Amino acid sequence: MARRAQGALLSGSGKGVDDLLSSYDANGFYDELFGSASKPASHTEAVKDRLRQLQYDDLRRHASDAERELYNLGITFLVYSDAKAVDRILPFDVIPRIIAAKEWAHLEKGVQQRIAALNMFLHDIYHDQHVLKDGIIPAELVLGNANYRPQMQGITLPFKTYIHIAGVDLVRDHEGTFRVLEDNGRVPSGVSYVVENRHMMLRAFPDLMGDIGLRNVENYGAKLLEAMCEIAPPRPDVDSYDPQVVLLSPGAYNSAYFEHIFLAREMGVPLVEGRDLAVIDDKVYMKTTGGLRRVDSIYRRIGDDFLDPKAFNPDSLLGVPGIFEAYRKGNVALANAIGTGVADDKAVYAYVPRMIKYYLGEDALIPNVDTHICREPDALQYTLDNLDKLVVKPVGEAGGYGITIGPRATKAELEECRAKLLEDPANYISQPMVPLSVCPTLTEEGIEPRHVDLRPFAITAKSTWVLPGGLTRVALKKGTLIVNSSQGGGSKDTWVLTEGGEADPDPVADDSTDPFHTQSQSSSSQSQSQ
Repeated sequence: MARRAQGALLSGSGKGVDDLLSSYDANGFYDELFGSASKPASHTEAVKDRLRQLQYDDLRRHASDAERELYNLGITFLVYSDAKAVDRILPFDVIPRIIAAKEWAHLEKGVQQRIAALNMFLHDIYHDQHVLKDGIIPAELVLGNANYRPQMQGITLPFKTYIHIAGVDLVRDHEGTFRVLEDNGRVPSGVSYVVENRHMMLRAFPDLMGDIGLRNVENYGAKLLEAMCEIAPPRPDVDSYDPQVVLLSPGAYNSAYFEHIFLAREMGVPLVEGRDLAVIDDKVYMKTTGGLRRVDSIYRRIGDDFLDPKAFNPDSLLGVPGIFEAYRKGNVALANAIGTGVADDKAVYAYVPRMIKYYLGEDALIPNVDTHICREPDALQYTLDNLDKLVVKPVGEAGGYGITIGPRATKAELEECRAKLLEDPANYISQPMVPLSVCPTLTEEGIEPRHVDLRPFAITAKSTWVLPGGLTRVALKKGTLIVNSSQGGGSKDTWVLTEGGEADPDPVADDSTDPFHTQSQSSSSQSQSQ
């Protein structure tokens, strides 16, 4: 079947991908399709063979069709800084990034280890604070952190889990070693593109994927719903308890609103805004056409500051007045927990390997990128002395903003960065410029190398499940290392191979046997409540 489908692409005219790949040059970077001379990527042979049979013109045509379909399906994001564009598609590159089964097994364990340590850290700092008293992490770095929430002190959460949904950003260096670049433990976004990219590849390139043996990504919604039900508070007042889960969104003008719609649909739960919820007697209710309905578990895509005007920012119109008190009394579950931002601070990130050793007695399976914390005098001096060799990042920014890439910065940019460092050193870290791995990418000039990173997504309640693969972001601008969508980046489908081409050990559940199928059906009529 795969070979017959392949013939449709082979009939086109134009220069073959094989010709372009034969002159393809990764420019000394580790390549995701080819590997390196010392570490060749033998697991990609089947895909390379199939790519060589495709035609460049057909590849371009299918890529254009895919981008048009993405826009027609509403798979877009909002760039706040661009006054000219309300919605943009996330550019999609049709040449996949492929990860071997054995390598993925190592990454999966490494992500699970990291999430376990971060959750233990958060429980600790909001309770006994042993990690601070023992001097593992400077107390001022945590207690003085803008994302530390004193209101969470003494609140014990189900399974001691604070980060229920995590996105861990990984990069691969020139030796082919994966390293953690940063943690995302507040409201990580992008998982919708993982699933939709797979759908796109299945529609556009079934010939390329047939019989390869790939891990599924279709069951993320079911896994997320399962976790949200696990953390729901007990309800002794009802005989048969089917927790009511909702997804709380800031609304249609949020940059990730498409993802909110997507995930609510995938879970089969109502998508609500703050105005759709009410707190009565420290319990949360959803307004429906049939009256108020008790809400047990909330996947929130609203930051701490805007969640409850009574507890945090009094000017917020996005949240739900009184929801923190309901949460504090254990009457509703929130994912992610309030106060998780202190764990994904870029300065705290530097101490995560020490956390892993402290709490788990293990070495980090996935190492950090070497990091200099500029609030420390020696680290600041080292950064200032080597500014033209380092990447300087503000600890509170996201989306690739505020970064100075020393080796590629102008003299004026370096001087501006130096002034900011001297003015507020505690706001910055510096790291060596990691030579990010590249992946063959379809461009107007042919197949060229472009830098990529990887964001695996993990869901944690009783235990941690990691979505096979995750989001591969690609820096589409030639020569740039910035992969963020807001900075012109795109994405690729990430293929995790099964062992020996076997069937996926974690297949997509059939709706008829899905324990949450009943809620999906009963809740669908309420999505988009009043």
